[in-house]
Amino acid sequence: MDQHLLAVALGTEPADLVITNGQLVNVYSGETYPGGVAVAGDRIAAVGDVAYTIGAGTTVIDAGGKYLTPGFIDGHIHPESANLSLSRFAEVALSHGTTAVFTDLHEIGVVGGIEAMSAALEEGKQTPLKFYWLVPSHIPFSPGVETSGGHIDAGIIEQAMARSDAHGLSEVVSVYVAMGLPDLMRSLDITREQHKVISGHAPETHGPAWNAFVAAGATNDHEALSADEIVQRVRSGVNAQLRHNLVVPTMPALVPAVKSGIDTRMLSLATDDTTAVVLANEGHMDYLVRLVLEQGVPLVTAIQMATLNVAQAFHKDFEIGALAPGRYADINIVDGPEQFRVLKTIAGGTLVAEDLRPVAPLPLAGHDPILLNTFHLKRPVTAGDLVIPARAGAKSAHVSIMRTLPWVPITEGGEADLPVKDGYIAADTAQDLLHIAVIERHHQTGNIGRAFLGGMGLKRGAMASSIGHDHHNIVALGTNPEDMAVAANRVAELQGGIVLVDGGRVIDEIPLPILGLLTDVDAWTLAKQRQALLAKAAEMGCAVSDAFMFLSFITLAAIPAFAITDKGYVDVIKQAIVDPVLSYR
Repeated sequence: MDQHLLAVALGTEPADLVITNGQLVNVYSGETYPGGVAVAGDRIAAVGDVAYTIGAGTTVIDAGGKYLTPGFIDGHIHPESANLSLSRFAEVALSHGTTAVFTDLHEIGVVGGIEAMSAALEEGKQTPLKFYWLVPSHIPFSPGVETSGGHIDAGIIEQAMARSDAHGLSEVVSVYVAMGLPDLMRSLDITREQHKVISGHAPETHGPAWNAFVAAGATNDHEALSADEIVQRVRSGVNAQLRHNLVVPTMPALVPAVKSGIDTRMLSLATDDTTAVVLANEGHMDYLVRLVLEQGVPLVTAIQMATLNVAQAFHKDFEIGALAPGRYADINIVDGPEQFRVLKTIAGGTLVAEDLRPVAPLPLAGHDPILLNTFHLKRPVTAGDLVIPARAGAKSAHVSIMRTLPWVPITEGGEADLPVKDGYIAADTAQDLLHIAVIERHHQTGNIGRAFLGGMGLKRGAMASSIGHDHHNIVALGTNPEDMAVAANRVAELQGGIVLVDGGRVIDEIPLPILGLLTDVDAWTLAKQRQALLAKAAEMGCAVSDAFMFLSFITLAAIPAFAITDKGYVDVIKQAIVDPVLSYR
């Protein structure tokens, strides 16, 4: 027992920090009322009338009548999608009032396995942001149709789940539950034996399949795309995470469930994936709170969905999620609902951010070698490697193609006629059909998948990236294979990054040398770099909001209708590699 904490609570010792003159947002009672918070070390000692805890050595912060809320919690996030090292991610998240996240670090595991995730967690522990780790339910995410660097199965999960810093199992796929995959069944048993949380991944799951998913132990899920699906989750005792991000901007469709009259205690907010541009310019959980406030959700309800409800979903409400004695001293001072903005963030009893910026930059961790030098190509690629050779004598080819939707990287299938040029099936910008290829970079297999993608709008040049869910091989997109090869090889030379090429010349790039995913550049600088690069892509004709975020999801073999991996063109529904060439003329 922390004797200093008890002494401050009793008034026999002064508090280390006291916040006065605030409006307390009580997420337990649903009230707001005048009061303050007293802190002893990294814990809250008293709430309400805390004048008695102030002594000569107490640091006092006057909240100026502003609202005091618990630190925000993201219940489902892959911080790697921001392309920031954990220190740099913590820096910007804390600046926006987020003091805890639940994450599986799946993308790090995809590249480097359990060892890389462990190394990253050690980096996270050096920051004031609390990283609650959930063990990925399996890697690769789509077995048989992609090659990943790391591997996780039930045997590894059994060892990981025994760790004190493992708080549950993540991304349990409803389809795989319905299929009764033996390895997953064992992993579920292991997790339940450890009395830890099972987090779900259940898109468009209804009826018997939904019932089986919940019966398997899932207690939260982030894949609802409609208000009806939110209600379905709540009625089944599953915490419904209202997800909103650049790729899946669904909050307007989900909020009606919040106002439908159901008990909101089973509702929480989550980002899933976010970028440095969004973090720097819009925010993190504060941005989601602002979105629901703008749609008429009461302030206390919105704050509950970003704090206590998340903590309760993971059985951590005795640590985080509320302003109450004994909880971690994670406290935000915020403006009211009309101009919702985080003014100050206290994490673990220390003022870490003010006016949406860190009080001081967080120290950067020295990276474990396992997080670096992760590219192992069989050889540099050539233009000929990235296209589909045509049958001798053919003038054109009838092919299966995929098109991304303009606002979300979900692909629709289709067919098209493409010309044959120099012995290969060529792209056709008039039809908005481009070459896309994925180059395996983990095990020197030499695998290269090739297909055709529409909807991106690119009129010239090429782009390449080392971010490709859920395998993180090199993905290259272009109007011609020569520029694609330049871009892909440059990504490998950088040990990861995003690259834009036009006319055989690199016109912009952002290195991501940590696992090919992350950088130590701060979020605000990275956001400016990314915005400048995306502006150049737009000048080349790119029609989607963030070409590289879209590309990263076009390679995801778990999202219909088609995808592309290093093993080829994937029919997602069949979970099979198919030939994109249907016939020749």
